[in-house]
Amino acid sequence: MTNHPVAEVPDRLFADDEAETRWRARFHAARVSLPSWALEAPDRNVYVSNASGVWEVYAWDRATDTHRQVTDRPNGTLHATVSPDGEHIWWFADTDGDEFGSWVREPFAGLPAGAAASPAVPGTKSGYPAGLEIGDTVRAVGVADDDGTTIFLARGSADAEVIYQNEHDGGVSALSRDERLLAIAHSEHGDNRHPALRVLSVADGSTVAEKWDGPGKGLDAIEFSPVAGDARLLVLHERRGREELLIWDVAADTEREITLDLPGEVSANWYTDGRALLVAHTHEARNTLHRYDIATGELTTLDTPAGTIGSAHARPDGTVEYSWSSAAEPAVVRALYDDGTERVLLTPPGERAPGSAPLTDTFVETEHGRVHALVARPVDAPDGPLPTVFSLHGGPHAADEDRFSAYRALWLDAGFAVVHVNYRGSTGYGSAWRDAIEGRPGLTELADVRAVHTWAVESGLADPQRCVVNGASWGGYLSLLALGTQPDLWAAGVAGVPVADYLAAYEDEMEPLRAFDRALFGGSPTEVGDRYVECSPITYVDEVRAPVLVLAGENDPRCPIRQIDNYLDRLAERGIPYEMYRYDAGHGSLVVAETIKQSLIEVYFALRALKLR
Repeated sequence: MTNHPVAEVPDRLFADDEAETRWRARFHAARVSLPSWALEAPDRNVYVSNASGVWEVYAWDRATDTHRQVTDRPNGTLHATVSPDGEHIWWFADTDGDEFGSWVREPFAGLPAGAAASPAVPGTKSGYPAGLEIGDTVRAVGVADDDGTTIFLARGSADAEVIYQNEHDGGVSALSRDERLLAIAHSEHGDNRHPALRVLSVADGSTVAEKWDGPGKGLDAIEFSPVAGDARLLVLHERRGREELLIWDVAADTEREITLDLPGEVSANWYTDGRALLVAHTHEARNTLHRYDIATGELTTLDTPAGTIGSAHARPDGTVEYSWSSAAEPAVVRALYDDGTERVLLTPPGERAPGSAPLTDTFVETEHGRVHALVARPVDAPDGPLPTVFSLHGGPHAADEDRFSAYRALWLDAGFAVVHVNYRGSTGYGSAWRDAIEGRPGLTELADVRAVHTWAVESGLADPQRCVVNGASWGGYLSLLALGTQPDLWAAGVAGVPVADYLAAYEDEMEPLRAFDRALFGGSPTEVGDRYVECSPITYVDEVRAPVLVLAGENDPRCPIRQIDNYLDRLAERGIPYEMYRYDAGHGSLVVAETIKQSLIEVYFALRALKLR
């Protein structure tokens, strides 16, 4: 291989027409998100879908079962909601996928011909979204920019006014149903990874109540009770080393911790009568749903299939709707009724995606604890070690789960085994596991990746001469760092939208990520510069031996392009084979054709790097 500023893009990956058609069909198959609905007009719903070939916002009137595409923008639209009365759809308008913009709104029924959506809250400013709450007479908008966090409040028909501004990261969390109380998250203590809560009076912006559990213990406000006059706020806490629930009665300033006999971690939202919680339980990369009766403390398990539940909510009639998939089965939106019956709620147009191989669990014991990995083998794979891609998730506050992935399925179709590593830093395994990377990010995670790599080779799954490290965002950062710090393990590396030069990335990235980095490293580069240098891929660029593919968005505010160019310039100086693909969007693409192109580039690169093509 030689240096290429732009990666080669073949017309197809497989000679077999059936195989080629199958992998493309998984990407092209239309998908939909779980619809959100207007609290006072439950028949009026919004969702996002890729049915047009780009992820855009759709309106769904259940009363007439009519659907309308709301947005149509070159780089897509992902964030939208509907006002409580169902009269307006709000969506976030950024520029070229750069995440910087403002909220606009339009009538649920649609705009007149030639008209454009209007600013949703006059008096606010553009920035990165930091929370939104819409009431009948009150609108609260959070904006993040280089000044920190600004929260605007608009009452009635008046323009918005600033009710909170701070240099630290924060945002809008929840608005009470009677629109008297507004909960915000803040990190005035200097750690946005473990936020505190403040409740403000909507009338005058004064502080009504505060809650903070101290260093290293975050609080996240989920939502106020949906009942008017009810000041109970549902909150996630981590007082016992994992995410659990509590109900904070802000008016009485009392709280009730909800202790559930479930392993792993939980989240929840309210049933609409305020008497029960719909609990989502996460354990070992899979989810279950439960109904928790607040008065009796009874926990009932709902009948859902094994796999991953992306999101869920309870409708006014008690119906539970949720999005679901597994590694083998494509995503679907389901409705579960009180009588135990279930049906598919929303069927997107066209053919459903072809299925894929299931994931199996592996637990690798290390001196730091048990590392959970999810493994997939190609269907009808030959005996003996396989070329293997270690696909590292982003975040780092995220986790790989038993969910469907057209991207994973493509690697499997190409003959690779796929290994996902829920390294230290991943969510779903307790606070200590998630926070173990503080002070030494990147290198900590890669110790876990090495342990899983050792297992994969010793177990006979992976060919040690044909292992690829791969990831996007934080996973792309880990991939580049792995190539320089573990050059003996990897035959090739693929890094999508990565951090490549941490000092330059910090200078150029959006302010909320600078705040995250300060919390993660224990300070800014000025304060703890040696840590940033130790954990930066560019520090180890001279040790890279394997071919590298980097994919980057020209308008990415999270992993900006300059710091990637710095890294590639160093590779070029050393003559290390690399390929670079740039695209005109931000931190990833919402365009299906672009996603297919990038996935094809990645797999084709790996096949050539491993001399399998």
